[in-house]
Amino acid sequence: MVRVIAVANQKGGVGKTTTTVNVAAALGELGQSVLVVDLDPQGNATQALGLGRMSSDVSIYDVLIDETPLDKAIVATRVKGVTCIPASVDLAGAEVELVAEEGREQRLKWAFDKADLPTGTVVLIDCPPSLGLLTVNALTAADELFVPIQAEFYALDGVGQLIRTMELVRSALNPMLEISMVALTMVGPPTLAQDQVFDEVQAFFAERLAPTSIPRDPAAHAAPASGNTVLSFAPDSSVATAYRQLAKELFAADLTPAIRASTNGDK
Repeated sequence: MVRVIAVANQKGGVGKTTTTVNVAAALGELGQSVLVVDLDPQGNATQALGLGRMSSDVSIYDVLIDETPLDKAIVATRVKGVTCIPASVDLAGAEVELVAEEGREQRLKWAFDKADLPTGTVVLIDCPPSLGLLTVNALTAADELFVPIQAEFYALDGVGQLIRTMELVRSALNPMLEISMVALTMVGPPTLAQDQVFDEVQAFFAERLAPTSIPRDPAAHAAPASGNTVLSFAPDSSVATAYRQLAKELFAADLTPAIRASTNGDK
């Protein structure tokens, strides 16, 4: 069985890509086979895994637009257990090109349906910070939605719209899609304001909120610049330890039919 997880939040700067690559690296350390699909035109996940934008002749753009087999786009990374389908500069125009394509919302799903991935593979799709066709493709292809949320005052700002988009995808394209986990990121020293954010997110998502939060740590910002994950750049740091624990929680997440997060909770 292949587990496909879309990592999404339309709000930028919430640690989405950092969470994607470091959870992938942590799962790799645990012996899991992990595929990171970089669906963000910025290509940050590709770079954080030590790959350049031109590291392969085939990218996720070719899979979406030219229907290149998914298997042919997979490249190895230097991170144990982790492979990647990289982004390319062409991906920036993919949403415009997809508009005229047949089955524009399902191109990624079709690619996964035809792919021959090893049993037990965990796929993490790093989505762009928007709710356009690229993100809809990810939600249509995925079994689960994983939402990183920054621990700040406007934490839930826009998340309601993401959940409404998820519900539209569920009703029209992918009835099996569920939220598997929500994780707070960039958590600083305790403050009254931050405690209020915790309470608000807990009330909104209930049991979907991960027990482990990701702390603010300079290593999380320094690692990508060197083309490394935090786990290899600063393996003993607090943020690396947190990502290892979060990966275990995500891997063990029990999907149930009920999602307490409601579109009525948009702030």
